[in-house]
Amino acid sequence: MGYACPVCDAEQADAEHLANHLAVTASLGREDHEAWLEEHAPDWPDRTPEELGEIVSQYAPEVDTPEFDSSHGHSPTLEDELARQSRRPGRGEMTSETERVLEEARELTRRMQGTAEEDADDAQAGRETENENA
Repeated sequence: MGYACPVCDAEQADAEHLANHLAVTASLGREDHEAWLEEHAPDWPDRTPEELGEIVSQYAPEVDTPEFDSSHGHSPTLEDELARQSRRPGRGEMTSETERVLEEARELTRRMQGTAEEDADDAQAGRETENENA
């Protein structure tokens, strides 16, 4: 059982996905989503997705959600969800500002993943050096 967004009816898998949808959509400049959050959860920017999900799910209609694609062994990414939502009727075109923000987010994600991989490689190299010296 999932939830339909109380603003645009986009189906979400659970309360946390609903919270992320509302917050991200509001952050991308959709005034209707931001206004709804300001009315129902004025402190929404300060809440975790779990906390916000508990609040917003009280106002969202429950819906039967289709099984999400698990063929890749993971839940859909935020970008997958945004892409899916943008294909729905009445969603409009992404602005150049939205495109820029999404590309910046992708680049930051790539950097963070690269840093995490480098840290793991450094830690592994350190353990190997310790083992050789032992």
